[in-house]
Amino acid sequence: MVDGPQRRVSMADVAAEAGVSGQTVSRVANGSPRVDPATRARVEATMERLGYRMHRAARALRTGRTDTIGLIVSTLASVGNSRMLQALADAAAAQGFALTVVTATGRGAVADGFARLRDQGIDGAVILNEATALARGIDVPEGLALVVVDAPPDDLVAAPRFVTVQTDHVAGARAATEHLLTLGHATVRHLAGPADSFAAAERERGWRDALEAAGRPVPDLVRGDWTAASGHAAVAGFGDEVTALFAANDQMALGALRALSDRGRRVPDDVAVVGFDDVADAADYRPPLTTIRQDFDALGAAAIDALVARLAGAAVAPVVLVPELIRRASA
Repeated sequence: MVDGPQRRVSMADVAAEAGVSGQTVSRVANGSPRVDPATRARVEATMERLGYRMHRAARALRTGRTDTIGLIVSTLASVGNSRMLQALADAAAAQGFALTVVTATGRGAVADGFARLRDQGIDGAVILNEATALARGIDVPEGLALVVVDAPPDDLVAAPRFVTVQTDHVAGARAATEHLLTLGHATVRHLAGPADSFAAAERERGWRDALEAAGRPVPDLVRGDWTAASGHAAVAGFGDEVTALFAANDQMALGALRALSDRGRRVPDDVAVVGFDDVADAADYRPPLTTIRQDFDALGAAAIDALVARLAGAAVAPVVLVPELIRRASA
């Protein structure tokens, strides 16, 4: 015998079980302050016990909000962006929001993405990393609260209703470079990220600032595209004069480690290597990778917190998180 579909727990079921009116349950579900704390606690406990979940469409009709947040991102292929997606999804769910993802590879796609979010009644949106540059100057639907993560200082983020959340990439890159200099290296080569990436440009700036502040020569950089394969290709031609390398992310550092090994150069004995991000596998590279830890969970939580505050009409200051140098065996 096959059981039929289980009936959805209704607001009336919660009211009857908690011994309150349906209106009281509705007020609790919609976050109204017009419920005394003891009653609210009893209703919330009953909701939890019965497994009550308010239908989003019904809530939207009552409140004018869908409790859904949009994410506009240019690609999810990079490790950093996929880590941010997970962090944002977790943080949004913890605050009762669903997440809708729009991938956009050009300015037209970003404009279309805004239109799609508007048509779906999205309450607010996060624009992530490379997509922030694509969104520059594009008209944003009125009333759509926005948070931009890792954004260049341009007219997109100058408007009062935009909030910026970012890692201090300059400080992280400076720490990586200074660490390599303290090990006795005359200078540090840089394996940079894509030229159109704000994060890559900031990490390059931190590397350059550290060398110039120390009075050390600034060598030509080599550039990859965040992938391990590009790191391998960029470093394969390095000569023996290179003794220290700062890679703009851990994936490119992984490719660099293989390229150096292919040339018979030992890490860290012949070349010291530092990455950026501290991905989950960084401690299992050979050798374990010294890197700059970017706290993706904290970044995602800060972005969602800022967006929720903007939805509530609050003023929110820009958020900057300082990354941490994690010392391992590669440098």
